[in-house]
Amino acid sequence: MSLLAQNIINVTDTAFLGHVGEVELGASAMGGLYYICVFTIAFGFSTGSQIMIGRRNGERNYAAVGPVVIQGIIFLTVLAAVIFLFSRLLAGSLMRTLISSEVVRTATLDFLDWRVCGFFFSFANVMFRAFFVGITRTKVLTWNALLMAGINVILDYLLIFGHAGLPRMGIQGAAIASVIAEGASVVFFLAYTALTVDRKRYGLHRLPPFNPVLLKQVLNISVFMMLQQFMSMSTFFLFFIVVERLGQRELAIANIIRSVYVVMFIPVNALSTTTNTLVSNIMGEGRVSQVIPLIRRMAGISAGVMACFSLVLCLFPRAILSVYTNDAVLLSDSVPSLYVIATTALVCSVASVVFNGLSGTGNTRPAFVIELGVLVIYMLFVYVAGVQLRQPVHICYLCELIYFIALLAGCTLYFRFAAWEKKRI
Repeated sequence: MSLLAQNIINVTDTAFLGHVGEVELGASAMGGLYYICVFTIAFGFSTGSQIMIGRRNGERNYAAVGPVVIQGIIFLTVLAAVIFLFSRLLAGSLMRTLISSEVVRTATLDFLDWRVCGFFFSFANVMFRAFFVGITRTKVLTWNALLMAGINVILDYLLIFGHAGLPRMGIQGAAIASVIAEGASVVFFLAYTALTVDRKRYGLHRLPPFNPVLLKQVLNISVFMMLQQFMSMSTFFLFFIVVERLGQRELAIANIIRSVYVVMFIPVNALSTTTNTLVSNIMGEGRVSQVIPLIRRMAGISAGVMACFSLVLCLFPRAILSVYTNDAVLLSDSVPSLYVIATTALVCSVASVVFNGLSGTGNTRPAFVIELGVLVIYMLFVYVAGVQLRQPVHICYLCELIYFIALLAGCTLYFRFAAWEKKRI
């Protein structure tokens, strides 16, 4: 439910801008992917923190949880400031290098002018999320995400189209709406934590001194998660750069499919996150023998849920795509890519759970190595299909299917032959 509400932001931005124009639709994809690429660095750090929080929670060493959260928020706030300044100074030059269409590039920079302000809020949000997932208290994430999504939907409607006496801001309105929604999310987390969490129990009742040893411990786990998350999303960004060179229409199709893709994988992402923290908790409790059965069970649940989603997608492709566009040609051209994503989802449902189970054991370095090898295969396919052969979007999207097949194979081999159960954090 939390992930569903959070991804309403992506869906509403894409759906509203799809009715503004193809340029805005494509530019929001490029600007949004730049933002997400940077955001995944913070998300990777929070995932590593979540593993440590889950382990301490499993050990019932609750007082050690708060310092991890506080040190993480401080670290990510400083990181957000550095990346914000970098984006302000260099994003224009970067986009001029990467985007060939001048109109798409201009619209992308209009979007990023406002969107990068959200780093300060979204980086703090992921640490609160790591805390509540790590202590297995996830209901709050639903309420937070519903608030964030509701604010974003309302502001998208008002600012993109200029209703209620507000100026018509188009793509800039979408960016401002997202930043305000993320800011409201931080305020909610702070209030909820202050009012409902036993802060003394979790070591959140006072600001601890800077602890470089603790930060180093978290980074030892997180650094490979940060690299893995960043490289994974960066290759997806490069995929869109390749598609942008195929044409404006192709970029619009790719963004519509990306939005469906994100929503489709919400159950997978939720079950993967759950697998990660449950593996960390049961290893903290010393029940290592239950890790593989847990992962198998979670993968089975994930595959069953995703089979239902894929069936709906294949039976009603035009009804789903009509949310994003009323252009009959654009809608028709998007259908083949939708079928590719429906097939990919079945493999992803298992591969993502297994990969997150591996990360949950604390073996983040091997997980990064596996991911790196898979991404090389991914990019080779994108280069050949999109650059050398200039294939249509749905053929290019087959790279996602290849990615998850290779990822599942690599993780399965690691669990079969490596001494993963001996990892200590």
